[in-house]
Amino acid sequence: MNYSKQEFERLFKDSYPHMYRLAFSMVENADDAKDAVHQVFAQVWKRKPQVADGSIRGYLLAATRNQCLHQLRQRQLQREMEAELQQAAQDSVDEEREELMRQLQQVIDENLTEQDRRVLSLHYDEEKTYSETATILGISTAAVNKHITRSLAKIRSTLKIAK
Repeated sequence: MNYSKQEFERLFKDSYPHMYRLAFSMVENADDAKDAVHQVFAQVWKRKPQVADGSIRGYLLAATRNQCLHQLRQRQLQREMEAELQQAAQDSVDEEREELMRQLQQVIDENLTEQDRRVLSLHYDEEKTYSETATILGISTAAVNKHITRSLAKIRSTLKIAK
């Protein structure tokens, strides 16, 4: 094959539609298909492979197929890497949450009275209302409010959490 500028332009104009259709059928994305075809032409121009004139179309289609397969492998690797990064980020969030919950439980165990812990447990863990909590513990709803307010203030100050 003669790689003069005019011959190469003719080759590009004649072969591009066939190569693009092949690429699009494989990668199913117009921009990626164009990139694959352009990449093939760039490599052909750079390397100037010695291919017989009658075989150049087959050579270009095979090169396009190979370039598309390479793009598909790269896409798959990228998806796998993104999934790993998302999992790592989620694991980090889960670890931070577990650490915060451990610290919270330690503050509750070490800094609150038994009655404060019972009120918090009924209200937050068992999702009881103030009046239900008061009835269960035999105290007033005002006392429940006082226990919760005081307990949350102790927890915030101990953990240095802003209101």
